[in-house]
Amino acid sequence: MTVATAEPRTRTAPIRLGALLARPEVGALVAALAIFVFFLLVAPSFRSTASFFTVLYQSSTIGIVAVGVGLLMIGGEFDLSAGVMPVSAGLVNSMFCWYFGINLWVGAVLSLAFCLAVGFVNGWLVMRTGIPSFLITLGTFFVLQGANLGVTKLVTGSVSSRDISAIDGFASLQKVFASSFTLGSATVWITVLWWILFVALAAWTLQRARVGNWIYAVGGSADSARAVGVPVVRTKIGLFMAVSFLGWFVGMHTLYRFNTLQAGNGVGNEFLYIIAAVVGGTLLTGGYGNAIGAAIGAFIFGMTSLGIVYAGWDPNWFKAFLGVMLLLAVLVNTYVKRLATKGQTS
Repeated sequence: MTVATAEPRTRTAPIRLGALLARPEVGALVAALAIFVFFLLVAPSFRSTASFFTVLYQSSTIGIVAVGVGLLMIGGEFDLSAGVMPVSAGLVNSMFCWYFGINLWVGAVLSLAFCLAVGFVNGWLVMRTGIPSFLITLGTFFVLQGANLGVTKLVTGSVSSRDISAIDGFASLQKVFASSFTLGSATVWITVLWWILFVALAAWTLQRARVGNWIYAVGGSADSARAVGVPVVRTKIGLFMAVSFLGWFVGMHTLYRFNTLQAGNGVGNEFLYIIAAVVGGTLLTGGYGNAIGAAIGAFIFGMTSLGIVYAGWDPNWFKAFLGVMLLLAVLVNTYVKRLATKGQTS
């Protein structure tokens, strides 16, 4: 008679644990839980339901674009124009309709076309010239920033757009992009729901759709991906356009929540999107990461930016925290990537 051995069962546990630790978002999730508990202890006002949904709202305004930026980084590229893209989107919609006196829905569609065109040009130039996307989109960043200020001042005589709340289409657009509802004592902004939807769609695309395989392939090695038939040019241009679309979406939210826009806003947000993706496990070298991780990274941003205020500390410390988080995330992500590679080769 032979006696069954328990060896296979004892060996699978470390393997499963290693596979879990090798997931891109695990480090960010641990950090998010630690930060959440920390602010629960040091900031009494952080403990209310209303404060939690305020954190979610703050996270969503960064997280929506961070989803697209994360996908683009997985595909091996960067978009530094993403920070000012929402402002450009809102200004195109606002000033066009204010100047010509037409329905805001027309301006919203025109603004969307403008943003998608910018994303297409970014991607096309990167693929056509071979110049790093960092440089191409840095140029686009300066073009948009200058145009935002110059054109706004030319049209309105100031650096802010006009109040558009009286123009036809405002109420319906506000419901789509900037409405809210109450849940007990908390206010829930619709951007939180849109953020969850975009994250779910991106996560499904990466894990279940053929396009998701293409994104990982072009980020890992564009030449190898091309050799096996992956449409590298089309995939990368599509990723740039996705970032522009999500930037347009946040621009619509900002415009229809506040009615006006400051033309100089948005500068520096591109780094927040990148930091959210990196903290969430996305590698700067491409080919590794996921949408859930980018969402957790944005949630960490929201918790910290408001948690510091709730704790009564100097908000200037927030930038120092971002720098520390970025450095730690790069170190952790590199280690996790090694674990994943080791697990695949063993």
